Amino acid sequence: KQKRDEEQKKLLQELKGKENITLDGTKINVFANISGIDNIGAVLLNDAGGIGLFRSEFLYLGREDYPSEEEQFEIYKEVLSRMEGKKVIIRTLDIGADKQVDYFKLPKEENPAMGYRAIRICLDRIDVFKTQLRAIYRASVYGTAAIMFPMIISVKEILRIKEIVEEVKAELTAAGIEIAPVELGIMVETPAAVMISEELAKEVSFFSIGTNDLTQYTLAIDRQNQSLDTIYDSHHPAVLRMIRMTIENGHKGGAWVGICGELGADTTLTKTFVDMGIDELSVSPTYVLGLRKAIREI
Repeated sequence: KQKRDEEQKKLLQELKGKENITLDGTKINVFANISGIDNIGAVLLNDAGGIGLFRSEFLYLGREDYPSEEEQFEIYKEVLSRMEGKKVIIRTLDIGADKQVDYFKLPKEENPAMGYRAIRICLDRIDVFKTQLRAIYRASVYGTAAIMFPMIISVKEILRIKEIVEEVKAELTAAGIEIAPVELGIMVETPAAVMISEELAKEVSFFSIGTNDLTQYTLAIDRQNQSLDTIYDSHHPAVLRMIRMTIENGHKGGAWVGICGELGADTTLTKTFVDMGIDELSVSPTYVLGLRKAIREI
C-alpha cells in the first residue's frame, strides 16, 4: 500500500496541471465519478478535470422522507463551489431496480431492472423531479453545472424533460432567483438509445455511456446474478459496437460523448475508445491518474 501511495504521488507530480493529450495530439477529458460530497477531496487530490457523474440518489437513500429543495441546494452548491469552475455533471435521481427507497412506495416488480426506475419515476412524479431541478438550477451560479438524465429510450422523453426544465427556469426567474446556463445530456445505457442516438443527439449537448447497464441490456444478462459471471462480458463485440455507434451518431448529431461506466477505467480499452473518437472518460477518483498516464502514452 505504501508503495502504491508513493507511485500515485509521483504520478500526481508528473501530471498535475497537464492536459490529457495523446501522442498524436488528441485531447481527452478525464473526469471522476462520485457518490457524495465526501468524495470531492479525492477528486481534487487526483487532479481530475471535473466530475463526470455525480450520483444524486445518495441524497434520497437511507432516510425516511424526501430531501427538501433547500437541503439539495446546499449539497449542489458545496460541490460546485469546491470544484472551482470545473464541470460537475449531476445525474438526476436514479432509484428503482437495485436501489429501493421505502418512502417512494414503489410497487414490487418481477423484473425491476426493466421496470419503474430512474427517469420513468421522475416523469411520473413531477413534483419530486422539479424539486431536484430547482435545487440544481439555484446552485448553478456557484460553478459549472450540467445535468444528465438516466434510462432514456426515446426523443419523446427528452422533449418532455426539456418542457419541465423550461418551467423550472421560468419559475425561478419570475421569483427573482439568478440561474446560470446548464448543459443538458443523457445517459446512453439501453440498446434503444443507441439505435436512435443520432436523433437523441440533436436534442441534447452530450451523451454519457453507462457501460454497466448497456452491457446488461445488450447481452440480456443480469449483472447482479453471480451465477452468470462467466458469460457476462463487457468486452463483448456487440457492446463495443454499441459504444462505437453511440460515439459516431452523437458526433453526427452535434453532441460530445463520454463514458462513465466501469469500462472507462479499463486501460486495455483506452486506445480503442480514443480510436472510436471518445471525448471524455469518467472514472472513480483512484483511477484518474493511471488513466491520464495511459492516454498520454497512446
